[in-house]
Amino acid sequence: VQLQASGGGVVQTGGSLRLSCAASGGPFDDYDYTMAWFRQAPGREREFVGYIIPRSDSTRYTDVVQGRFTITRGDAKNTLYLQMNNLKPEDTAVYSCAARYGAHPRRTPNDYVYWGQGTQVTVSS
Repeated sequence: VQLQASGGGVVQTGGSLRLSCAASGGPFDDYDYTMAWFRQAPGREREFVGYIIPRSDSTRYTDVVQGRFTITRGDAKNTLYLQMNNLKPEDTAVYSCAARYGAHPRRTPNDYVYWGQGTQVTVSS
């Protein structure tokens, strides 16, 4: 199973971006997996951003992005989105999508089995 994140770029403070995550290969159905977004800024540890729980599509976010970021599943199978609004310079990081089987959401990177390669988001002040 491969996860491919895309949609990153450079945006000004207050702007918006939508990241995509596409899964391919293997008997993978994203409706059976908790899908999450993480980010890693230079010199910092990987940080939890948010996740979406399978079947219920319930979402949770880290406090610093709550109300600004939204995770949704796409109409196309195995597609995940991260809509980021009101971006701030401190949101600058490489964003990666990840997956773990079942409705057992976790906020720790080591709990996720499948990872995408990441996409760079840069927010200029």
